[in-house]
Amino acid sequence: MVKVAVVQFPGSNCDLDVLEILQKTVNVRTDLVWHKVLKHDQYDAYVLPGGFSYGDYLRAGAIAATSPSLETIREASENGKPVLGICNGFQILVEAGILPGAVLRNTGLRFVCKWIRLRIESTRTPFTKQASKGATMRIPIAHNEGRYYLDNDQLAELEKNEQIVLRYVDENNIPTSDSNPNGSMDNIAGICNKEGNAMGLMPHPERASMPILSPDSQPEGRIIFDSMLQMLEGGI
Repeated sequence: MVKVAVVQFPGSNCDLDVLEILQKTVNVRTDLVWHKVLKHDQYDAYVLPGGFSYGDYLRAGAIAATSPSLETIREASENGKPVLGICNGFQILVEAGILPGAVLRNTGLRFVCKWIRLRIESTRTPFTKQASKGATMRIPIAHNEGRYYLDNDQLAELEKNEQIVLRYVDENNIPTSDSNPNGSMDNIAGICNKEGNAMGLMPHPERASMPILSPDSQPEGRIIFDSMLQMLEGGI
């Protein structure tokens, strides 16, 4: 039976949201696992939820990235298992070196909370397999440090390896400065590792996975979790 772990840190506050979606909407066995308890790679997939781990002291995700649980998650990633970091979880994966680059303070130096439009740039991850390249979806963001950054050589490497998974776009599906909510380099909203199995994104798909939570009752974020489950069950 497939088992997924939602890894909880001090200050996580979107952990129960992800747990609710996975358990009751996607219908996959999911455990909420305190980071200090996660000492062995015993799950089929791992989700690092959003929040403010350790109060975002130093840098967002920097302290959580030193947790021994990240070595377990790194091992799982290296073994090809799906690993998903959402918002603060993305920041943690970057700080731990599981994903490249850095996540910096928003260019406006303010917390941004709103619905945005994303374009799917890659379907090579376990979380976008059910999507179509170039398709768009609406998902909310809520962060103060969401500006993804890396140098130009690294950006070229991401492009070459098809590691850019999601971009912020406007109503015409074009990545513009106005559609970029935090100043992320090249409008990047989500990336993956070279192998494609570990992915991080700043938007919150768990907040767009039920009709009651989504504009026009279209739970477009659910495709992230449905894709993961289908891959785990051998359907892709």
